[in-house]
Formats: sequence, C-alpha cells, structure tokens
Amino acid sequence: MTHIEIWFLALALAMDCFAVSIASGIIFKRVAWRPMLTMALLFGLFQGLNPLIGWWGTELFSNMLECIDHWIAFGTLGFLGARMIMDSFKAEEERRFNPRRYKVIFTLAIATSIDALVIGISFSCMGYDHVAPLLYPIAVIGVVSSVMSLAGLAIGLKFGKGIAKRLKAELCGGIILIIIGIKVLAEHLLEHGL
Repeated sequence: MTHIEIWFLALALAMDCFAVSIASGIIFKRVAWRPMLTMALLFGLFQGLNPLIGWWGTELFSNMLECIDHWIAFGTLGFLGARMIMDSFKAEEERRFNPRRYKVIFTLAIATSIDALVIGISFSCMGYDHVAPLLYPIAVIGVVSSVMSLAGLAIGLKFGKGIAKRLKAELCGGIILIIIGIKVLAEHLLEHGL
C-alpha cells in the first residue's frame, strides 16, 4: 500500500469513531477532559491494534471471523443505540447510557473497531508477512482515529447544544449508533451477496 492509500484507509476506518464521538459530544454538553481523552485514546488504540490482531489471527480465525464480524458490530452498536434511545425517554437520574462511564467508552471502542480487525486480515492477503511493515499503517490508523474522535467530540460539544434543545441528545446518539450498525451489516451483506 502507498502512503496515500494508508491515510485514506485510516480516514475511512475513523469515520465510525468520528460519528460516535459527535453523538457523545452532544451528550457531554460541556468539556469533560478525562472521559473525552480516554475515548479518543481508546478509539485510537483499538483501531490501531485490531489490524495487528486480525493479521496475527488470519491463519487461525479468518474464515470464522469474517462470517460474523459484521453481526458483532451490528449487534453491539444496535444494543447500545437502542439503550440510548430508551434512556432518552427517562428522567436524567435514571439514564444508564453515559459516555462518561469507562465501561461505555470501552464498549464503543470495541464496537467501532471491528472493521479494523478485518483490515488486518486483508493486510495478510496483501503480502504483509512481518510485523515491521505493519507498524506504519497501524500507527497512522491509531493516530487518525484518535484525532477524528477528538474532532467529533468538539463538533458535538459546539453544535450539540442547539440540537439538544430541539431533540433529545441521547435519542440522536442512539439513532446514529443504530445507523452505523446497519451500515456495517448492509455493506457486508451487499459485498458478499445477501
């Protein structure tokens, strides 16, 4: 892969992180550095490490993982999205979905990085047969995902107040997560012929 292709790949992988971060920024309503930085770092870490894990696991698990990765992403994002939507109709003190909670951030990091795992499998198919050539793409993917997550959080914080006044932030965030899950599932099903 060329450097330009790696950067475009990193941007494509970071789009889910970006969208989820916008939704989280809307829910945050104001700057909360610790959870925001944790989110950006975990999103970047998982996006960067999952291609390496996928590359390592290619020989053992590629066929099995490729058959279910889209269902894992769809199920996880759908579950979190549905939970956010249900929480949006509850009083503030009763809400369970909270992107300030580390368990939620961790789950979102896993859900948004499933496709990066498959990219690792494709790296193996492209002839990457040692770890050393993978270090550059992995670093770029991780850094771009972290930066895009911070940008998404900033956009959610900046423009979310207006949206949140008209719509419930959790409702919007839940819908976004479900749409991302449907997108992942639909892309896979269309690519592999329903």
